Amino acid sequence: MTSHAEEDKVFTAAEFDVKDWVDANGNKTDQVKLSDYKGKFKVVFCFQSWCPGCHSVGLPSLQKMVEALKGNDNVVFVAIQTVFEGHQENTFAKMLETQKKYELKIPFGHDAGDDRQSRSNFMQNYQTGGTPWFVFIDQNDNVVFADFHINVDAAIQVLKSIE
Repeated sequence: MTSHAEEDKVFTAAEFDVKDWVDANGNKTDQVKLSDYKGKFKVVFCFQSWCPGCHSVGLPSLQKMVEALKGNDNVVFVAIQTVFEGHQENTFAKMLETQKKYELKIPFGHDAGDDRQSRSNFMQNYQTGGTPWFVFIDQNDNVVFADFHINVDAAIQVLKSIE
């Protein structure tokens, strides 16, 4: 699986470094860590609640993938609201609304940076280019895909083949 982004290199995934999390049911939970999913293939979806492309393409794509991979214990999904602008609009409460609206039973993180008003830690650590953005991290914690654009049907086929 390759990306069309400039940074087409595989690199080791950094810790998520996201402080505020809810579980699959929208309840506050401890910090979710990359190491929580050791040996699993991780799909991380980055969004902002006010992002039109996140609602028209990104979140429906994520929904489709989560549904298609239901019951597959080798692949895990995480969504992170990576706030880099509009801090007053892209709030923890809006993140919860997004999780409920799309009925996504996966952990959601809210990352507005350490000072709650700068660029998201995840964005800085993973050099993402905005939202919507997908990051695929293999079982050995290597980032193997990171981009805006994803062919969701092809991604599902690849994810289904992961053992």
